[in-house]
Amino acid sequence: MTRLPAFLIEDAVKRALAEDLGDAGDITSAACIPANAESRATLSSRRPGVVAGVDLALAAFRLVDRDIEVKIQNGDGARVDDGDALMRIEGPARGILTAERVALNFLGRLSGVATLTAHYVEAVAGTRAKIACTRKTTPGIRAFEKYAVRCGGGVNHRFGLYDAVMIKDNHIVAAGGVAEAMRAAKEAVGHMTAIEIEVETLEQMEEALEHGARIILLDNMSLDDLRLAVALNKGRAILEASGGVTLDSVGAIAKTGVDVISSGAITHSAPSLDLGLDFID
Repeated sequence: MTRLPAFLIEDAVKRALAEDLGDAGDITSAACIPANAESRATLSSRRPGVVAGVDLALAAFRLVDRDIEVKIQNGDGARVDDGDALMRIEGPARGILTAERVALNFLGRLSGVATLTAHYVEAVAGTRAKIACTRKTTPGIRAFEKYAVRCGGGVNHRFGLYDAVMIKDNHIVAAGGVAEAMRAAKEAVGHMTAIEIEVETLEQMEEALEHGARIILLDNMSLDDLRLAVALNKGRAILEASGGVTLDSVGAIAKTGVDVISSGAITHSAPSLDLGLDFID
């Protein structure tokens, strides 16, 4: 699993710390705890889940106080149960408390995405389908949420408007039809840029195939239509099913034979994994 670039991590964590500390810093810890106090703590999961975001938590502690030492017990991609430790922390008590919330916010959010993704991946086990995320992410932390999807066993769709052509229904209307949109896209981009087109009917799909579509998104199609699409495709294009995908429906969708199932829910609706940091006497 490719790790996140260090500069992205540091930039995001610095912004989160600045938001939390403001102009005055952690006034509670400064008021209550002697400057030379040392403590030990355990950061643990309070629910079963999949870990993601450890490097961001590490950065939070390091940026607050370089004397804080952290030992990883369960890293990104690890499956944990209720009570399992993710990391053990030792060092200046003030610093640990100052970094705590930022570390937990990143870890909890990203582990929640990884955990929900893993549930979707488990639901399609035994089929050819891969679970992919979408651009329905939290503004400012898309790279991290997409990383968390990978930690949960999913794959990434495009990262933004810049790295692949995605012709959707409104593009088709504005361009004048499937054929016109496909022709224009193929003329406009280089051979290294992927082109995907979204279709709502089998007729549109056949037209897209006629014009050389290599990736086709089947939007909100019934299971019967998805099966027909797979049969009509005959392996010519990568077929992606999307639209209203849930944990209850994803298994049946996968059994139709599509290659990819994309879900916005694994990022925009993932509940944070419940984590906690507790000092040890």
